[in-house]
Amino acid sequence: MSNATEKTTVAATPENPAAESDTLIKFSKPYVFENQTYTEIDLAGLENLTARDMIDAEKYLFKSGIISPLPDQTSEYICFIAGRVAGQPVEFFKGLPPKDITRVKNKVSSFFYGED
Repeated sequence: MSNATEKTTVAATPENPAAESDTLIKFSKPYVFENQTYTEIDLAGLENLTARDMIDAEKYLFKSGIISPLPDQTSEYICFIAGRVAGQPVEFFKGLPPKDITRVKNKVSSFFYGED
């Protein structure tokens, strides 16, 4: 048996409208990271990103030796941005199954390129 504890997300209430947001990513199966089990992650922090965050992500890619003509489309960049907005380390997102990191990648990309 695992000693993992369940990490839950606050339910949506009138006092907590962010929980109703479409930035909540539900995982395909429970995900254990650092002895905590997660069933979802909220990327509501996307709304607070700045150009500085994007520059930091590009610097992170460069330091990692990743060169891409479209850095914001790389999984590494997405993991960095998602970690920044969700308050998790990059390693949290790197350990997600492909189905779930693809959901995260789609959410971040659609935020960057979606129409207002």
